[in-house]
Amino acid sequence: MASFVDRVVLHVSGGHGGHGCVSIKREKFKPLGGPDGGNGGNGGDVVLRVSSQTTTLLDYHHSPHRHAENGGPGMGDWRVGHRGETLVLPVPDGTVVKSRDGNVLADLVGEGAEFIAAAGGQGGLGNAALATAKRKAPGFALLGIEGEERDIVLELKSIADVALVGFPSAGKSSLIAAMSAARPKIADYPFTTLVPNLGVVQAGDVRFTIADVPGLIEGASEGRGLGHDFLRHVERCAAIVHVLDCGTLESDRNPIDDLDIIEGELAKYDVDMSFAGPDGEVVPLNERPRLVALNKVDLPDGKAMAEMVRAELEGRGYRVFEVSATSHEGLRALGFAMAEIVQRARDEVKAAPPKVTPAVLRPRAVNEKSFTIRKEERNLEPLFRIIGEKPERWVKQTDFTNDEAVGYLSDRLNRLGVEDELFKAGAHAGDTVVIGEDDAVVFDWEPTMSAGAELLAGPRGSDVRLSDWSRPTRAQKRDEFEDRKAARAAARDELEAERRAGIWTESSRRKEWAPDLKSEERDDDGEF
Repeated sequence: MASFVDRVVLHVSGGHGGHGCVSIKREKFKPLGGPDGGNGGNGGDVVLRVSSQTTTLLDYHHSPHRHAENGGPGMGDWRVGHRGETLVLPVPDGTVVKSRDGNVLADLVGEGAEFIAAAGGQGGLGNAALATAKRKAPGFALLGIEGEERDIVLELKSIADVALVGFPSAGKSSLIAAMSAARPKIADYPFTTLVPNLGVVQAGDVRFTIADVPGLIEGASEGRGLGHDFLRHVERCAAIVHVLDCGTLESDRNPIDDLDIIEGELAKYDVDMSFAGPDGEVVPLNERPRLVALNKVDLPDGKAMAEMVRAELEGRGYRVFEVSATSHEGLRALGFAMAEIVQRARDEVKAAPPKVTPAVLRPRAVNEKSFTIRKEERNLEPLFRIIGEKPERWVKQTDFTNDEAVGYLSDRLNRLGVEDELFKAGAHAGDTVVIGEDDAVVFDWEPTMSAGAELLAGPRGSDVRLSDWSRPTRAQKRDEFEDRKAARAAARDELEAERRAGIWTESSRRKEWAPDLKSEERDDDGEF
């Protein structure tokens, strides 16, 4: 089972926002006390935080899916839903966060450094927050928005001041064990280290960290062996020490050829922007200060080989040290040489003035629209796609099973100027309109959906503009009035004609139409 993992793909998602509540206050002697639906709680964020107690990304290798807590829904009596708890993921110092495309999102260096990997969704407003002077009792609430969801790549780059590079079995792990308190795996048979080893070295007043880069062979920068996976651990180092094996048992190898191969691999490796110097620029690996350590000089053949190649290496401009991890020969001088380079690099960082990028505030122009309309074609029919942060968010907050909520969405889009822009784009009634790119909402555009739904009478949760009933126009009202007027005139003419013809129908009962007549006005049969 793997015990060290320095690169993982993490699937993170923020918590979903809670839905708003639709509620009406009801209590004794006050059956309709107004809306009291509370807002939904926001979803929790997913945060990456540097922790000194974490040294590997192994946990995320086994559990790559992480989701923050969802926000609670709103409740009646103005009770707000609980906010989702933030999910904090501890990562080692030196973790670089990248997108799937390779773009660097964050470089987490230093205890407590944080990065929001996935933001939580916004909670929806309850009907109490949506009430206005004209819309006094909304019968709808806004829905909560889902949290952000994305895939990120975590790469661990060791925080070391000096990197030891060299072929497998050159003695890098033995040097770390001899110069520090680190105890990496060491054996008397050829093998390659599978994980980077770190050690702390004290040279005078300078305390620094050294690390070895395992698995470097020819073609490592192109993916051969393990070197390409571990070269990233060299990117933060201020100096590089070439550990050359002078006591190798392979007849086709020698320290000069090993140095040329490793130098070529360092030159081919592209350092990304996750490591930058004081001036904000990245220094290639083959241009950083380098030392050469001729190791295993305690062996007779090793001592002879070191004396043979020392002059050529010094002629190339390298500072050469003959060392032995077994007898500790030359380690003190090598340690002070490392400390000198590290201290010089630290002084340059302190002396360089901090580059502070001033905050640039760019307010949105008065005539700048917060959305765009793109005309497309689908099935030989025109289609108008609305793209914008506000329209897309409003659509996600709308409950399309509630007509009043749909009417409220129409009002918001109208106030934003969507309908005017659709007219300018050449849209007509019945054309297909889409809001958003993915998971878009498709509907047939009806330009009669004008603002002002709060002025229209109707039960809560309904919108008369979406029902089958439509308000009559002035012309229709005028025609109906003329029809009623003509009908009354025709009825009067008919009654007048019957009167002139002597056709009358009178009741024989006094109480029905003449209860106030005296009894002497009746005849003997009770007739008038």
